Amino acid sequence: MQLKDKKVLVFGAGKSGISAIRLLQKLEASVILYDSNDTLDVSHLQDQIDIEKRFMLVTGELADQFMDMVELVILSPGIPIDLPEVERLRARNIPIWGEIELAYRYSKGRVIGITGTNGKTTTTSLVGHIMKTYFKEVYVVGNIGNPYTDIAFDTSDETVVVAEISSFQLETIDQFKPVVSSILNISPDHLNRHHTMENYIHIKENITKNQTESELCVLNYEDEILRAMAKRLKTRVMFFSSERRLKEGLYLERDNILYAENGSVQKICNVNEMKLLGKHNYENVMAAVGIAITIGVPFDYIKEAVTSFHAVEHRMEYVETIAGVTYYNDSKGTNPDAAIKAVQAMRRPTILIGGGYDKGLEFDEWIESFDNKIKYLVLLGQTSEKIAQTARKHGFHNIIKVNSLKDAVRISAEKAEPGDAVLLSPACASWGMFENYEQRGKLFKEYVREMLN
Repeated sequence: MQLKDKKVLVFGAGKSGISAIRLLQKLEASVILYDSNDTLDVSHLQDQIDIEKRFMLVTGELADQFMDMVELVILSPGIPIDLPEVERLRARNIPIWGEIELAYRYSKGRVIGITGTNGKTTTTSLVGHIMKTYFKEVYVVGNIGNPYTDIAFDTSDETVVVAEISSFQLETIDQFKPVVSSILNISPDHLNRHHTMENYIHIKENITKNQTESELCVLNYEDEILRAMAKRLKTRVMFFSSERRLKEGLYLERDNILYAENGSVQKICNVNEMKLLGKHNYENVMAAVGIAITIGVPFDYIKEAVTSFHAVEHRMEYVETIAGVTYYNDSKGTNPDAAIKAVQAMRRPTILIGGGYDKGLEFDEWIESFDNKIKYLVLLGQTSEKIAQTARKHGFHNIIKVNSLKDAVRISAEKAEPGDAVLLSPACASWGMFENYEQRGKLFKEYVREMLN
C-alpha cells in the first residue's frame, strides 16, 4: 500500500506509537495520533516527532468524523483489539495493522521472528549476538525495547532483522513473514487480554501464518502444545529438546548441546563453557542455534558467540554478593512458568521475592517447584494474598508480606545467611507499583547495592 498522502490513524501515544509516526512521516503519510488521555499535550511530542509535518493530535473520545476520514489504522500493542473504539474502526472495514506489520511492509532484507511465553528476550538477544559475528548489517528489534519501525527505513537487501514478537504484537500482523520463526514454549499468560488459552495459542501460532514449506519454524519438542502445533504447520519444523535425543534437530546430552542432521551429529558446545545458568537457558540456546544454522551461520561462529554471550538484564542476572549472600535479578519473570524456571536454576538455599499485578494466573505449580530450596517467600503487590493462600494450601508457611520492594530487599537480607541467595522472580507483571519490569529490576539492583555502602 502506498502511504503517501494517506490519512493514517495511530492509536496510542506510547513508544511504539511515536516510532510508527516517525516512519509514517518518512513515507509522507498524513498522521492522526489518537490517545484517550485527554490531558496529553502535543508540546510533549515535539522532541520525538515533527508536529508541523502532516500531523494532528486527537484526545479523549474518538469522534465519527475522524473515523470517517481514516484510511489505515496503526494499533499500538498495548491497545486491546476488542476495545469499543477499535471495533468501530473495524466495522468501517479500515485496515488495522500493528507496528510490526507496518515496519515489515516498508523494510528490506531477511527477518527472524521469535516468540513464546518465556525466554524471548534472552533468545532474541543471543540470536542477534550470533548474527552480528557473521553478518555486517543486523538489527535486534521488537518487544525487546527497540521498535522495528525505528530502523525499517534504514534496511537494505543485506539486512538481517532479529525480532522479538509478543502475543500483543502478533494479534495485528497481516503479511508479516519471517524466513525463520521460533516458538520457544507456551504456558498460560495474558489471559486477562486473550481470554482463553486456546486463543492465546492461536495468536502465538500467528508467527507462522504466512510462512510456507520453504521457511522453517524452530520448536521446543518438550512442549506438548508445540508438538501438536507442529503437525498442522505449513512450514518445515526443527525441534530442540532438553530431555531426549532427537534423530533430527538439537538436543542436550551429558551437558553437551548436539545437532543431528541426516544421520550425523555435530557438537555445538558444552553448557559449562557458557555464561548462562539453568536448563531453560540451555533451551533458549538450542533455539538460537537452530535459527543460526538455518540462516547459514557456520558452526565455529555459532560456538564462539554462544560461549561469549552474557545473560540479558533482568533475566537471572547476577547483581552482587554481600556478606556471603548472592543476589539475582529475575524481574523479567512476569508469570509463574518463568519464575519456576528461575527457581529450578538456583543451586543454593534461596529467599524468594515475588508478587505484583494480577493477570488472572494461578500459582500452584510455582509453589510446588520450591522443592525445599526456598527458605522464605517475601511477597508484595496486588497478588500477595492470593499467592500466600496458595502457598499455605501447599504446606509452605514461611511467608513475609511487605509494602515495598525496598522493604523486601531489606527483610530478605536480614533472613539470609552466608551461602544463601536472594532471588527477585515475581511470577507477576510489574504494573501498578512500577512502570515496567525494567524499572522494577533496576530498583532491586539499586536497593541491593545500597547495602554495600
